[in-house]
Amino acid sequence: MLRPAEGGAVEGPGSFDELLGLVRAGEVAVLTGAGLSTESGIPDYRGPDGTRRVMPMQYDEFSGSSAARQRYWARSFIGWQRFTRAHPNAGHRAVTALQRSGRLTGIVTQNVDGLHQEAGAHDVLELHGTLDRVVCLTCGDRSSRVALHERMALANPGFADRVLAVAGDASRVTSQIRPDGDIVLDDDLVTTFHLQACLVCGRDTLKPDVVFFGESVPKETVAHAFDTVDRARGLLVLGSSLAVMSGYRFVRRAHRDGKPVAIVTAGPSRGDGEATIRLHGPLGETLTRLAAAVA
Repeated sequence: MLRPAEGGAVEGPGSFDELLGLVRAGEVAVLTGAGLSTESGIPDYRGPDGTRRVMPMQYDEFSGSSAARQRYWARSFIGWQRFTRAHPNAGHRAVTALQRSGRLTGIVTQNVDGLHQEAGAHDVLELHGTLDRVVCLTCGDRSSRVALHERMALANPGFADRVLAVAGDASRVTSQIRPDGDIVLDDDLVTTFHLQACLVCGRDTLKPDVVFFGESVPKETVAHAFDTVDRARGLLVLGSSLAVMSGYRFVRRAHRDGKPVAIVTAGPSRGDGEATIRLHGPLGETLTRLAAAVA
């Protein structure tokens, strides 16, 4: 049975004091998900009850169709401008404080927003890549997302203004930003957007350097993440529903090895059955309290 906890959290198995004891002892691996960035204005894919709000574009759809890539980049062109205005919140800063205290073996994030690094964290393993880079699916060249955005802006003058004119209210556009910077746009607008080709091979197969749904995380990245968990005494999961195996496998690994698993997130989690400590509540408030108590 869930019960209220201090600091706005709700406790399942375990308690805040047990979480504090786990982190104070040190050698904790941290795994973060989209829920950590919601307080920065970036919504996650799922609602508080775990139901998926939106269906992101699948890798096969993106890679197999120029029209799909046009749709993605038109929407992302708008979403990116607002996505980049997001800044770290109290939860990100608290994770950085825990890292600086020497209690963590590492930070593994499912997020692609770079907010951990902006908050001052170092050696963050980005499990699903980063939106800061672009990769060409044809030749493999990697380049700057900022540079691509500038090229898109030059090739699509007035596009953002047309989007706002159709939306009628900038807040209607902003409210639909997704964790990958994508956004919902009308098809009539999408078809007017001019794709930009790779500057190396000339193909229109540029993709954000992130792992799409239906795409596999690189093996070396997975191995690095497993090493982070294997070196730890326990695993702390923050803001992730663990709905996809790319994150859930680390909970299974820690549980298999008899290590404590603490999960702090607002909604249900696939790892709840493996959790030895389970807190439901606002991450910024809970983690700020945790970092202050550890210091």
